[in-house]
Amino acid sequence: MTGGNDGSGSGEKLTGRNASMQSSQSQPVRPVAEIRPVPVDDPSVGRHSLAAQGLNPADPRDVTPLMAALGLIEDDAAEPTAIVPAEQLRDIAMQLKARGFMLMDTVGIDYSAYTSPRPKRFAVLHNVYHPDDHRRLFLRVWLHDGEPLDSLYPVWKAANYLEREVYDLMGVEFVGHPDLRKVLTPDDLEGHPLRKDFPLGETPTLFREGRFLDPATFRAGLSGQQRGLTGYRGELRRGQGEDRMPPVMPEGGPK
Repeated sequence: MTGGNDGSGSGEKLTGRNASMQSSQSQPVRPVAEIRPVPVDDPSVGRHSLAAQGLNPADPRDVTPLMAALGLIEDDAAEPTAIVPAEQLRDIAMQLKARGFMLMDTVGIDYSAYTSPRPKRFAVLHNVYHPDDHRRLFLRVWLHDGEPLDSLYPVWKAANYLEREVYDLMGVEFVGHPDLRKVLTPDDLEGHPLRKDFPLGETPTLFREGRFLDPATFRAGLSGQQRGLTGYRGELRRGQGEDRMPPVMPEGGPK
């Protein structure tokens, strides 16, 4: 037998787990100083470069470092959302555009009937997106009723019709917009239809045989609360109420 029992002899060939352990122990250990910290939001550094340095590659769609770099506070929302003060919105938008982001959508929200208290009644949400690394960030701006907001048209031309729609349906005025006018509702319509306090108008419908449908009573009839002006009652869908079936009802009840 060549070599000693400790396996240190040059003539003994190690196999299996012992060989793996010896191979791993023979690899040179990189000093900690050689591992250069790399900012995660650096677009020039890819996932493969991070892995080559011994670092765990982060999710490329994570916008937490981006919000920290812009000095924004993360909002509690289902999607990555940052709270932006109204006076800083345009400056933040310019910094995002310089990083390659584009404006995808703009919506207005009325929280006057929301179950939990909010800082202000209205919020404007700007949806920005990076086409290369697929990062997405929502910018939430809180506004009082009648409080204006800087337009993002000077930053992204896509804000043109997006802001006009919010102005039309919510009544938010965008300062600096070149053509802020209605885009969906008639010019003579007073109010903004997506506000929670906008009155919903309904007109009774007249049928050929002389019957007419009152919207409120019709809804009550659908739920079975009332007979309804059409003679239709909700339990017909459950196989009941045939004794009150009107003569104009199709055979077998409503389809």
